[in-house]
Amino acid sequence: MMELPEDWTVKKIGDIGKVYNGNSINEQFKRDNFLGKNGTPFIATKDVGFDGAIDYNNGVNIPDYRTYGYKVAPADTPIICVEGGSAGRKVGFVDRDVCFGNKLFAVVPYGEVIPKYLYYFYLSEEFQRNFSSNLLGIIGGVSSVKFKGIQIVYPSINEQHHIVSILNQAFTAIDRAKSNLEKNLQNAKDLFQSELDRVFREKGDDWEEKTLKSVTTKIGSGATPRGGKENYKDEGISLVRSMNVHDGVFVRKNLAFIDSKQANDLNNVVIEKDDVLLNITGASIARTCIVPDEIIPARVNQHVSIIRTKKDLLTPAFLNLLLIAEPYKKQILSTGEKGSTRQAITKAQLEEFEIHFPNDLRKQEDVVSKLKEIENYSNRLKFNYTQKLQNLEQLKKAILQKAFTGQLTNKEVTA
Repeated sequence: MMELPEDWTVKKIGDIGKVYNGNSINEQFKRDNFLGKNGTPFIATKDVGFDGAIDYNNGVNIPDYRTYGYKVAPADTPIICVEGGSAGRKVGFVDRDVCFGNKLFAVVPYGEVIPKYLYYFYLSEEFQRNFSSNLLGIIGGVSSVKFKGIQIVYPSINEQHHIVSILNQAFTAIDRAKSNLEKNLQNAKDLFQSELDRVFREKGDDWEEKTLKSVTTKIGSGATPRGGKENYKDEGISLVRSMNVHDGVFVRKNLAFIDSKQANDLNNVVIEKDDVLLNITGASIARTCIVPDEIIPARVNQHVSIIRTKKDLLTPAFLNLLLIAEPYKKQILSTGEKGSTRQAITKAQLEEFEIHFPNDLRKQEDVVSKLKEIENYSNRLKFNYTQKLQNLEQLKKAILQKAFTGQLTNKEVTA
């Protein structure tokens, strides 16, 4: 337990308010009886954001004549998810009467603690530690008994109002700063993509059109070794899967390995330096990157195609950027949707895929160089904005720490 001023009180949550969860409603019953109706909003876990925002306009409302059968959290009540992956992480404060789901707990204080103070306490590291220590089961949940037993610390009502006022002011300023940074972050992400799309949409007078087959020495995908992932090794020859291939980035996480015997069975898909990798099936279809040298020797499975350019005609870096650009990305995606119940691109379709590029290798390299320069600038901006967002989250935690240890006495808290 944190150190507290002498005049602060420590009690269990179950002793300071009425704790209750909501109702479980069958999805079909919900759609048939409550979807599109007028009445009291029904809030499920999915309607509470990780930022505390609550979606009251989800279309599900309990008609007034039926609310007697459902639990209601009155306006100005904190609610918290207590089950599943969002347990303890989704916390909201309702501004109107709501019915709510059975994975959410509402606490209506008896009078010693004001509701908004309790809401902020849920966000504190002290509460989060205690909550996490009470999680049980495979899906992770905190029972009503365990939840009621978690301790809360609080000062006098007047001091609670003072603390809540400061936190409201500070969090409003922080959230405003976060909103601006998030817009800047999105603009930084769009900066490179918009320039990339422009270059490959406008092309140039000296750009020529050819099929991939005519400018490559290899197009082909592999297979999953017999026995599947159960026969993957802890080390050995890399086996590239679609989860490793992202646009412009090779992700090493979950990189699989096979032994030399398994690799020999895939000798038709040996990855070579500077090969372009393209996902050709499933939800990640059309993601593409250049293979990093460090993972070679390597093979690909059936979800990834190797595209090896004739380097006297087309540089791998230029092709990779071309395939990421929206004009060509859309064409690949539409190709993958043709005549199949599952998104997939065949070798024949890739071979006939038409691309445009400068017939001078130096001009290709110049395009790549300029785009990489913009990408690096964009990445620096993204890093800076992301770091500032993380700093704001840390500032929130620091302010909450002060609030619930009796140190928040300066009303002029700024973000």
